[in-house]
Amino acid sequence: MKKSGQNSTYKKIVIVTIAISLLVLLFFYYLPHINWFPPPGISVKQKAQFNSISAAMELFNFENNGYPPSEAMDLTGQLYCGSMKLFEAMMGQDLLGYNKESVFRSDGMKEDGTIKLYSKETEEYDPNVRIGPLLQIEHANAYRLKEIYEDVGPFDGNSYVICDVYPKKRHSGKKTGMPILYYKADTSHTEHDINNPDNPKNIYNYKDNHELLSLGVPWKPNEKHPLFTNPRIFYEMTKDRNVSTASKPVREAYILISAGKDGLYGTADDICNFEWKYREIENPDKTKD
Repeated sequence: MKKSGQNSTYKKIVIVTIAISLLVLLFFYYLPHINWFPPPGISVKQKAQFNSISAAMELFNFENNGYPPSEAMDLTGQLYCGSMKLFEAMMGQDLLGYNKESVFRSDGMKEDGTIKLYSKETEEYDPNVRIGPLLQIEHANAYRLKEIYEDVGPFDGNSYVICDVYPKKRHSGKKTGMPILYYKADTSHTEHDINNPDNPKNIYNYKDNHELLSLGVPWKPNEKHPLFTNPRIFYEMTKDRNVSTASKPVREAYILISAGKDGLYGTADDICNFEWKYREIENPDKTKD
């Protein structure tokens, strides 16, 4: 009986030893495949895209003594919003680089309307006046409006924009992010009026991309972006919280905004080229159409 008990204990020890050995072998076998640190969130990728754009913007600023404009219209009165002007500055209207003779007309013409700058068929075409492209084409997330929105409203559907890194399948069959919104500061102004978005002295003008926001959500055209229905959100999210004596914007050069994962501008997951914290803000009775 005593010998039988010893054999049983011995067998148990052998079994446990074999089991531990197998676990150790499995551990070292799979060790090279174990990801000890989780992959960075896509928000990190979005910030990296902003960093690339910011670097390109500094080069543009150096070459042109200023950042690109962002007004809602061009000098002829045609809609050509901040997002589209950002794209032209980074890539040109034809993906071959910005033309230094451009005045950011939506039709790509010179200021007097006599020569189309972004056309190889034009006798005046001169690649030596080009800058860039300032972003690598394969990483620029460049898409035409008609590839993002089924109804492009008053815009030219062939206009390009730079999209963020949150792709969704569109009606066109392509997977695109949402356009990156671009706002340039008007340093001749002094206000950042959260209560009155239409204050003519505001350093930033929410209207720079307001018509683009009016196109709604591509997969739900009848749904409006909070940033469209309540422009006060723009001034709330871009307010510098470190300044307590006055209302000032967090950046006095330019602002970039991604709609984030939910694809809606003006919500808590928006990503900007600055750090910010979402604050709930009441929707006014009268929306901005």
